[in-house]
Amino acid sequence: MKRASGRCAEPPQAGRGRGRAPPLAAAPRLPAAPCRRCPEPAAAGPGSAARRGGRGAMRGPRRRLPALPALLWLALAPLPGAPGPAARAELRVRVRLPGGQVTEESLQADSGSDCISLELRTADGALVTLTADFRQEVKIFRALILGELERGQSQFQALCFVTRLHRNEIIPSESMAKLRQKNPRTVRQAEEVRGLEHLSMDVAVNFSKGAQLSSHIHNVCAEAKEAIYTREEDVKFWLEKGVDGSMFEVLPQTSDLPDLQRCKLCADRWKPCICSYSLSIEWYPCMLKYCKSRDAAGKVSSYKCGIRSCQKGYTFDYYVPQKQLCLWDEET
Repeated sequence: MKRASGRCAEPPQAGRGRGRAPPLAAAPRLPAAPCRRCPEPAAAGPGSAARRGGRGAMRGPRRRLPALPALLWLALAPLPGAPGPAARAELRVRVRLPGGQVTEESLQADSGSDCISLELRTADGALVTLTADFRQEVKIFRALILGELERGQSQFQALCFVTRLHRNEIIPSESMAKLRQKNPRTVRQAEEVRGLEHLSMDVAVNFSKGAQLSSHIHNVCAEAKEAIYTREEDVKFWLEKGVDGSMFEVLPQTSDLPDLQRCKLCADRWKPCICSYSLSIEWYPCMLKYCKSRDAAGKVSSYKCGIRSCQKGYTFDYYVPQKQLCLWDEET
């Protein structure tokens, strides 16, 4: 791994490299599909279905229905049109955010490439995507954050955080592809709230070489080419698996730059600092549920009969060459 220099650009010079602010987009592009061959994800949000019209559009108020299971597991039912054992599917779930707002979350699964993605729009308008690459044991978080135009930012800012995917964090792709809802209008809330995870992202990932780590980085992080971060401890795991170490670059830390502050404490918008960004996956299938049955001979067997849903929050700390790239992280 190479070590990045601690220099930062003077305000505000455009250019490439980590010492300068990444080029600002003139207009936002549609986010690329998280999973290869998966359907194009939609920017979910309250009322988005109504704007599109057609199937899934908002309808008038309905009488309250009895509580139903969150999702049904169809253990043996193949998806229509799915060739062989591989299946691709998309599920849209209405989810309640912490402030009480309701948003639509898109869950996509591709058992052929063994990946899943979840996408939702947060209360502050950011579009958050989680992509899980089971083959490479890689998790990719992407955030498209609305910019502050009056403060010199572009229409949106993209960040990518890449971490190791551990076993049993989320249900397998073939299981996700078979999930169905009995009542799509039900507003879901997670059954289990998992603890907040605080991660120090001290390594940058070279976008042009990132496909060696996971082929999904090319699509998911296309808008965040200069802002892809990971952890040194995860890099060690991937290096042991044979990943090329030249794609990683160690970022400056407080031990390298004693004057390096957290961005919320830094008064100069053009100085380097340690930025902090938090996101939350409000609802995702984290475990499979098993039920028991007894045959005519009295033999007991278990079968998959549902899922358990979870909510989990993450806070990422990472180096930025200018506080201008971290205006949300300010002391109030």
